[in-house]
Amino acid sequence: MNYDIAIIGAGPAGLSFALSLRDSGLNIVIIEKQSADELAAPGIDGRDIALTHLSRSLMQQQGSWQRIDPEQISPIEKAEVLDGDSPYTLSFDTPQDGTDALGFLVSNHLIRKAIYEEFCDLDNVTLLDQSMVELVHSDDDGATVKLASGDELRVQLIVAADTRFSATRRQMGISTDSHDFGRSAILCWMQHELSHQHTAFECFQYGRTLAVLPMPGDMSSIVTTIPSNQVQNIMQLSEEEFAWDVEARLHGRLGSMQQVSERFLYPLVAVHANRFCARRYALIGDAAVGMHPVTAHGFNLGLSGQDILAKEILSAAAKGEEFWSPALLQRYQQQHMLSTRPLYHGTNSIVSLFTNDSFPATLLRKAVLRLSNNLPPVKWAIQQKLMTKHQLSAILPSLFTR
Repeated sequence: MNYDIAIIGAGPAGLSFALSLRDSGLNIVIIEKQSADELAAPGIDGRDIALTHLSRSLMQQQGSWQRIDPEQISPIEKAEVLDGDSPYTLSFDTPQDGTDALGFLVSNHLIRKAIYEEFCDLDNVTLLDQSMVELVHSDDDGATVKLASGDELRVQLIVAADTRFSATRRQMGISTDSHDFGRSAILCWMQHELSHQHTAFECFQYGRTLAVLPMPGDMSSIVTTIPSNQVQNIMQLSEEEFAWDVEARLHGRLGSMQQVSERFLYPLVAVHANRFCARRYALIGDAAVGMHPVTAHGFNLGLSGQDILAKEILSAAAKGEEFWSPALLQRYQQQHMLSTRPLYHGTNSIVSLFTNDSFPATLLRKAVLRLSNNLPPVKWAIQQKLMTKHQLSAILPSLFTR
């Protein structure tokens, strides 16, 4: 079977990439191990995504944003960063320039459902669900995807969106910078007595990090990050004990709290591919960059990266040029690296600083919070990165021509 492009993985990045190419005239196949029924009705997994303005814009362009019930979208209008038991807070407010929010919180399963529903309207894409990729290979004439079923697909370009533990990435000889934090995230939903006022809290506390993200109504998404050797102690707490613990760490800001979902557990491992492309092969989504969730940029980088690659391919296809050429893939890699590499290493540094309980580290992070709060240019830069309204590749040329 022959196609122009094979996309491996029907997660949000892979499906969004297909949506970006809806008017390309290219014949595309998506290979996914889950069934179509599972893609159509994804289960609740505890993950709630803080989407940037750029991500919202990309989803609007593709039509998937309009498929999400507006009542299930919670604007984040303010963010507060707390350090330990200190009353000092680093705060970010929505700019008074017509911007409607810092970001938008939407549950992961709702995003996946909306993107898949829009994907089902495509007429240039074939979905091979319940299919496993066994081997990928490329040569000067094309690329081959061998399935576990024994079937082989011949394509011009392979685009891998097969998780941060991508097997095809390894087969194509692409190394990674990976970091196992030795920590795990425990996620759940909680109802609370007081209004969150659309405020997100990031609490860096000794031995633990607590993120509280505003959901619709009087609910918040709770993300507790702890050393992995303490996981069982937290998972074994009763719902009442867990709620009391979260209340105390928030210093009662939301009043009494109640757990209203099960707790989900995710080990934390960050991965950044050292290259995003090889011969007739490209990486997008978590296969390219899998982030620690503390800065909430992983999902957003996945949407951003597929958009960069899709625009390069659309431009080449419109001109009748080779959309698999090394020069095109290098341009994608260069543009996406501009955003991902600084964020990846910067996030890992933040995690290292704010989870280090040594006395010098505690002094340093208090100084960092005060510096960020009291230097307007620094605070503005952080705020702009939180919101991310435009692709970095679109901003840089305008900066150099001013």
